[in-house]
Amino acid sequence: MLTAKDIMTTDVHTVTAETEVDELARLFARHNVNALPVVDSEGHLEGVVTETDLVEQDKPLHIPTVVSIFDWVFYLESEKTFQDEVKKITARKVGEICSREVTTCAPDTPVADIAGLMVDRSVHLVPVVEGERLVGVVARFDIIRSMRS
Repeated sequence: MLTAKDIMTTDVHTVTAETEVDELARLFARHNVNALPVVDSEGHLEGVVTETDLVEQDKPLHIPTVVSIFDWVFYLESEKTFQDEVKKITARKVGEICSREVTTCAPDTPVADIAGLMVDRSVHLVPVVEGERLVGVVARFDIIRSMRS
């Protein structure tokens, strides 16, 4: 039975939370990837940033609908959602746009389980961690490539 350590990529391109968004765009293009792990100086996984996170910065800002009654303002949509959108659109650093809740696996996780995680959670990249330390990644292409064996 194949496991993550059998198919994972160990030469992983990463970014830090302090990486500038402009540099992130160049890294996506240079390395021809659509997601990058975000790590700290010791290689501990902090999150994942995707092309979608980057592209969301260019989407138009949706102003929430409000109703004003007797000097009271009522938001018909979540004010927090609006604030989060503004933060993402104006972000300058990877740490401001990356996902902090990351689907991960261990080196001994079976490939079938990783495939299930990818489908169930709609992710294209699963970081492989030992403790908190990033040791590799499994992308959808790695799973497809393993099917040839």
